[in-house]
Amino acid sequence: MTINRTQNEQSYLIRAIDAFQRKIVVIDTNHVILSANQQTCDTFKKNIIGQNCYDVFHSFTSPCKDCPLDEVVRTRKPALKNSQTNALDILSETCRYFCPMIKDEEIDGVVLLDFGIPILEGLEEKLQQSNAFLTNLILSSVDAVLAVDKRGRILIFNEAASEISGYKREEAINKVDIRDVYPGDGAREIMRVLRSEDYGGQGKLKDYKVDILHKEGSIIPISVNAALVYDGDREVASIGFFKDLREEIRIKGELEKAQIQILQSEKMASLGKLAAGVAHQLNNPLGGITLFTKLVLEEYDLEEAAREDLSRILRDAERCRDTVKELLEFARQTRHMMRPNDINRAISRTLFLLENQTLFHNIDIIRQLSPALPPVHSDVQQLNHVFMNIILNAADAMDGKGALTVITELSANKDHVVVNIEDTGPGIPEDVLPHIFEPFFTTKEEGKGTGLGLSLVYGIVQNHGGSIVASSSSEGTTFTIELPISQ
Repeated sequence: MTINRTQNEQSYLIRAIDAFQRKIVVIDTNHVILSANQQTCDTFKKNIIGQNCYDVFHSFTSPCKDCPLDEVVRTRKPALKNSQTNALDILSETCRYFCPMIKDEEIDGVVLLDFGIPILEGLEEKLQQSNAFLTNLILSSVDAVLAVDKRGRILIFNEAASEISGYKREEAINKVDIRDVYPGDGAREIMRVLRSEDYGGQGKLKDYKVDILHKEGSIIPISVNAALVYDGDREVASIGFFKDLREEIRIKGELEKAQIQILQSEKMASLGKLAAGVAHQLNNPLGGITLFTKLVLEEYDLEEAAREDLSRILRDAERCRDTVKELLEFARQTRHMMRPNDINRAISRTLFLLENQTLFHNIDIIRQLSPALPPVHSDVQQLNHVFMNIILNAADAMDGKGALTVITELSANKDHVVVNIEDTGPGIPEDVLPHIFEPFFTTKEEGKGTGLGLSLVYGIVQNHGGSIVASSSSEGTTFTIELPISQ
């Protein structure tokens, strides 16, 4: 039997619904809000009619996972759901009742009624305020916050977690399982150590280092502090606070590289002092040889063959003197004397020290130095180290046989001097080439290389504001150095 209500009765009913201190919302089967009582409107402080319920209640762009409204439409039966869908309403103790509105055997809407079970009378408003504060605190945390239930479903996922993992908050809560966040069997391993006594006590995990999997597939190192959440004696969920370690690891690596460079610099300084001492010891006998050879040539009437022999002694002694002079200049310690320097002169001095060494006797050194290059703002001692290291590596790669070509030129935009050092060695393997500037990386036999030379070269060029790259093929290797010209 249908009961017809008078207009007056309907008015009283509407006023009663508006006066009811709980939220009452009517939603259609497409998740669009059709109507709401005054309590609901006052809570949201904006017009929610015509908007999607998942946007209004959760700020999502699509329906929630396991949406109770869809369940009501499918089963045509009422449904009761706890409001802790996103696990941020943990203080409100609120449930939501969904009831289908059936007309002519068709569901044309669903009534949503939320009702509270306040722990103490009069505390509901304070609980709601506390809930809002807690929600804001978690979502705005600098560290990533991630909570999951025992099935692996994500309940809490803040903005920091989104930045680290690459998943949007809505996507993580509705579509992602915790097993997708850890590589391999990482999620199971985390729960194992969390339940053990070894990492802060049972149910707690302190400063545990682990990797997580970015949405795009990359591995991200993190430090996690986590705890199990209990309902009485029953384990119901777990919550973790993640800290991204990528920047920390990068800084630590930079500090280690700097320490290695300092140690190598001290080693080079010691070698420089030793070379300077040896050079000074050689200078005295070389000076005597040169002086007395000249006296003999000037004061004695000698046969032509004897004079030729003495002239050769004089030439060789003078060449040794020049070599010692260059060695002293190369070993001279400076404190980052940055000034305009001629790159061609720096390269020529380095080649002068090397070309008469035994290693270079069967290597053809080809100079293609562009004249009148602008000066480069640089520390010439450090540049000498760069060129010597690369040239010695090239000679070693060619096993003392081949051609070494050194080319200098001005860059296309005329703001850099470009140095190309080419060899005719067997080349660097494709899998090795990306690693040659890394500290301690070497392909030489044990005891024949430290793996520090090219890493120091890279650091020096970077400190000069320049760049260095290597290209290689089966016909040889080319190192290209670009250094900014002095302004």
